Amino acid sequence: MGTANLSEYDPQSIPDAGKMRFGIVVSDWNRDITWTLLDSAEKTLRRHGATTENIIIKHVPGSFELTIGAQFIAEYDDPDAVICLGCVIKGETPHFTYICQAVTQGITQLNLDYNIPFIFGVLTTDTHQQAADRAGGIHGNKGDEAAVAAIKMAALQREMEK
Repeated sequence: MGTANLSEYDPQSIPDAGKMRFGIVVSDWNRDITWTLLDSAEKTLRRHGATTENIIIKHVPGSFELTIGAQFIAEYDDPDAVICLGCVIKGETPHFTYICQAVTQGITQLNLDYNIPFIFGVLTTDTHQQAADRAGGIHGNKGDEAAVAAIKMAALQREMEK
């Protein structure tokens, strides 16, 4: 397995997010990880021009609730993209598998049902250390990656609508 840093990208390749509106829905379960993802995503959006008032942040109890939280943001806050941030760490029961499948399918379904991008920023790891490595550790921060993806996808949609 490589040690790619998820936070490395060419800043010049990112469109200006100054006139874009973003929703972020974040799971409070494993909050030492998810809030780090949130902080990074928010900073990355602002670094590329998004204003604080155009970044809507909503918290949900766990990763399973990310999909309904994201749907609420889409329906009530008129975003250009919604970033879903969570962390599911494998335990001793099949719970991990069910939650990961449900969240993946739910976010995919939101992308198909709504005319805006929903970004999958959910860590699905075997250990807490693997999650920490992807939330500001040796592999960068998945929050950065999710924010960059949201900006690029919102820009793509605007380009296609012209």
